[in-house]
Amino acid sequence: MSIWLAASGLVMIILVGLAVDLGGTVGAQQRAQDVARQAARAGGQQLQAAGAVRGDGVTVDPYAAQRAAQTYLAGSGMTGTASLVNGQTVHVTTTATYECTFLGIIGLTSFTVHGTADSRTTRSVDGVEQ
Repeated sequence: MSIWLAASGLVMIILVGLAVDLGGTVGAQQRAQDVARQAARAGGQQLQAAGAVRGDGVTVDPYAAQRAAQTYLAGSGMTGTASLVNGQTVHVTTTATYECTFLGIIGLTSFTVHGTADSRTTRSVDGVEQ
């Protein structure tokens, strides 16, 4: 009876650990994705002002966009990269690590999660892209 109790107790702890730590991993994944989206948005807002003011079109300032996205990433405490694609799309990737609370018992100490996002700057009039 006591062996059965000890074995079932261990199984219950592992099941609770799976629920807690896999839930934490999903939360970390969502945060990594959100930070990537917000950093891409911050980068996409860095326009070359002269052309935008004249109405010539919108073009992202590549240096300011990367700097703004990296600044946002640094402020979030998450590691990642930001790059400019085709002069108008800011691409951001993030990486985070979730440290397990319970699953260390069976040797799983952490999970690495990633997030990616793109922000494309466009010019639109009355909701129609120009």
